Amino acid sequence: MDFVVKGKRAFAATGGRPFDPAKPAVVFVHGAGGDRTIWSLQTRYFAHHGRSVLALDLPGHGRSEGPPCRTIGEMADWTIAALEAVKAGPAVVVGHSMGSMIALEVAARAPERVSKLALLGTTYPMPVSKDLLEPAAANDPLAAELIASWSHSRIGHNGGQDTPGLWILGGMLKTLGRAGPGVIHADLAACNAYDGAPASIGKVTCPVLFLLGALDLMTPARKALDFAKGFKDARIVTLPETGHMFMAEKPGETLDALKAFA
Repeated sequence: MDFVVKGKRAFAATGGRPFDPAKPAVVFVHGAGGDRTIWSLQTRYFAHHGRSVLALDLPGHGRSEGPPCRTIGEMADWTIAALEAVKAGPAVVVGHSMGSMIALEVAARAPERVSKLALLGTTYPMPVSKDLLEPAAANDPLAAELIASWSHSRIGHNGGQDTPGLWILGGMLKTLGRAGPGVIHADLAACNAYDGAPASIGKVTCPVLFLLGALDLMTPARKALDFAKGFKDARIVTLPETGHMFMAEKPGETLDALKAFA
């Protein structure tokens, strides 16, 4: 679905059904270097079960016009503008990794637009190693290789997917490879610099789901537990034997958790 946000072309997947603002919405926000395609199973399910779906391509990602935003706050403001552009009512907002910080800021800045908040593969703060920032700044393919490697559990590295022959690391490398020059670094730098969570947590009044991977190296589940304590109404689901990209490693279990919440 093509639409316009702040005068520039934007794109969102709608799960195979036209977006209908009269229906309750589920909005998906991807992580650093990603795009809408990471949500393919989840978007199709909700779109075919009574919800309107938006899986956003953030500016400079996927099919949305750039340049990329430079801060989590800018990304949140853009997301709010996207919801306004499509006339979405109060939505379940689902964010993964960097997208979880964006989703948090959306809920804090525009609480009337968020009915529930799902934070996947999240923690705060979200520091990024210089060993990743430096190759990303140089547009070195090593950055994508490190992200793909660190984002999957050892089980994910060796298979462990329900679909025979599916190479999930290769799929992520392909997704990251679609990011234009400077996009991955801009995203990682925004995560590294983000310091707004303490002020935003207290502004969130809707129910919050923390969906975590027990083997997540990027945003370790144990660190997310302290983060969750700050919310008024938070529930935690931890997926066993799962790394950071559990939409790929455990797509069915991820969908089940979102269905039960949303």
